[in-house]
Amino acid sequence: MNTGIRTRTARRVATAALAVALTAGTATACEDEAKAGGDGKAADASVSPSGTAGKDTAPAPSDSAVPPAAEPPSSGRTLTEAELAKAVLATGEVPGYEVTPLQGGEEPGKEKADEPACAPLAAVINGTPEPAAAATVYRTAVDSAEEGEETQTVVTLILTSHANGGARQVIASLRTAADACAGGFTTRGADSVSTYSAVRTLPAARTGDESFAYQVTGAVMGAKVPLVFHVVRRGASVVTFYTANFVDARTPEVPAELIRAQTAKLP
Repeated sequence: MNTGIRTRTARRVATAALAVALTAGTATACEDEAKAGGDGKAADASVSPSGTAGKDTAPAPSDSAVPPAAEPPSSGRTLTEAELAKAVLATGEVPGYEVTPLQGGEEPGKEKADEPACAPLAAVINGTPEPAAAATVYRTAVDSAEEGEETQTVVTLILTSHANGGARQVIASLRTAADACAGGFTTRGADSVSTYSAVRTLPAARTGDESFAYQVTGAVMGAKVPLVFHVVRRGASVVTFYTANFVDARTPEVPAELIRAQTAKLP
């Protein structure tokens, strides 16, 4: 993928690239090592509030100045796919955002991490958080006000419901994996090898019962590509918000209003 995408194609390319994680396993942003032409190492991208690309400021929670809104207690139920589909955001519920089914299909990726400790990170990149979900729903949210811009915000939403404490395990395992795999990790599929050069935690939104955010650094055609994940649990449900920056190496934004609105819709 050409990281020098032009404005007229930015949305199409970014949306399609986000869907790759669920269809090709090479993780939206990592080229095959044989094609990388280098060691795949990349320096950390700069961070700004909300991880907004294009601003170099110190790390800070995206909604650090806004106290979290009071949320009613979760039902704690393991939701069905139909219930998750009802609970997912729709166009118009967050002003300016168009929400659509995930483009490119919903077939999960198949790559597995070489190191077992990094398996939870690979699972999320594949679109299948572990432990396995009882039900899963995918959506794409796009900031329509940024239409035509290279840095248009495109966020993939993965809603999963889990039985027997699985939702808690999703976040606990990601926290452990982010620490264990901070120096990077490698995944392999049937005919591909993908290298991620770094993993680091980010400020998480203060919403839901618990939340965790992190960045994985990948590469496309030798260029650094930051992948950002915000994972929020409410009851037995988990929402994974995923975005990537294919324009430059700066950390992209997962808008706080999307995180809060989607979390609040979960019963």
